[in-house]
Amino acid sequence: MKGKFLLAILLTIVAIVPAWADDDDTDGKEQSKIEKVMSRLTIGGYGEATYSYNMFSDNYLRYRSPETYKDDDAHGRFDLPHVVLMLGYDFGKGWTMGMEIEFEHGGTESAMEIEENEGGEYESEIERGGEVAFEQFWIQKSFMPQLNVRIGHMVLPVGGNNMHHLPTEFFGVYRPEGENTIIPCTWHETGISIWGRAGDWRYEAMLVPGLDSDRFGRSGWIHDGAGSPYEFKIGNAIAGVARIDNYSIPGLRLSLSGYIGNSFSNSLLRATSTTYENVKGTVSLGSFDFCYDAHNLIVRGSATYGHLTDSDMITRWNKGRRDDSPSPKQDVASDAYSIGIEAGYDIFSQISKLREKRQKLYVFARYDSYDSMHKVETGVMKYDWCGRQRVAAGINYYPLKDIVIKGEYSIGLLKSPYNNEPAISVGIAYAGFFK
Repeated sequence: MKGKFLLAILLTIVAIVPAWADDDDTDGKEQSKIEKVMSRLTIGGYGEATYSYNMFSDNYLRYRSPETYKDDDAHGRFDLPHVVLMLGYDFGKGWTMGMEIEFEHGGTESAMEIEENEGGEYESEIERGGEVAFEQFWIQKSFMPQLNVRIGHMVLPVGGNNMHHLPTEFFGVYRPEGENTIIPCTWHETGISIWGRAGDWRYEAMLVPGLDSDRFGRSGWIHDGAGSPYEFKIGNAIAGVARIDNYSIPGLRLSLSGYIGNSFSNSLLRATSTTYENVKGTVSLGSFDFCYDAHNLIVRGSATYGHLTDSDMITRWNKGRRDDSPSPKQDVASDAYSIGIEAGYDIFSQISKLREKRQKLYVFARYDSYDSMHKVETGVMKYDWCGRQRVAAGINYYPLKDIVIKGEYSIGLLKSPYNNEPAISVGIAYAGFFK
């Protein structure tokens, strides 16, 4: 409730101040001051509304007994994956502020799900304390284009999806499945960042809290380790992040990014037994991503590989946690990967009237391959259904630059004896600045 109250106040101020500035009783000097303040305020956002018709079973036991659920009925799902309000303010003299307030899946961040590990019981899941999530909140000092210092809550630029996650920056109805499965997305932490751009190069380096290995699992690997079920984020371990982008070739961006940090000490309940004395749970990630956008063609791709040390000991520790702990108490792999590539061509570019109206219609195809249990250590069970390929094809129609209507057919290709997972999805999204 507190988050909703603060958001209501913020939106009220944004709505009232321009009207105040136009009041006939306001003298010229005060009106000029208000107009100056408003000129420094930036308001934007993005949002998605989607529907999927999934032509496979949604039973929570479908991977345990695939033959039993092979001919189950299809199921449909509506969703609001992400709705985000972005605010920025320029204080002057190089000082700026930015924030993003995110509503995920309707915004409450509290939901019921059928939990496989609890025998199919309904279980309430709270990803973070509070009803409104701040995806970003930072203050920045810019000394020059080559040197900017940012402190606060920020998105980690690891992989292509985190750095470019607006719905107008990928073709699928949902965010690319591979990266979104094995690493946090959108991955945001509180820390410090130094970044800049010189010529055709952009760099960024960050120090942030490490992940929490208690929340690692089999189907998402380290994905849930960035969230916190508490009113604070544990910071017993500090991680490093780095990214570099190159724009030397017109229309092409080439990027490398990485992450390294310990995770086992970032638990609220820390191990005291000598058995876990030397366990660090170091997470190492390396990623390459690119985007080519020229000649009415867009091609994007990324490849991410990750390694977790002591995954066998982390598995042992997590499985021994109390039933009321936030840990999923699952086997955790030592290595995971994701590879994805998509390409789309604007066929409206060949129709002069539509080209003049700046409407676009991309016909696209996408391929993903990923495995959250690519390699496991001795004593850790490997689940083959965690590895899969996915093929998708569809369209993206842009009636305006900031609005896109999407449709796609996709199929998840699983290893035998698991059943493939075909689906038809549609959605509408926007991304842009209102002021």
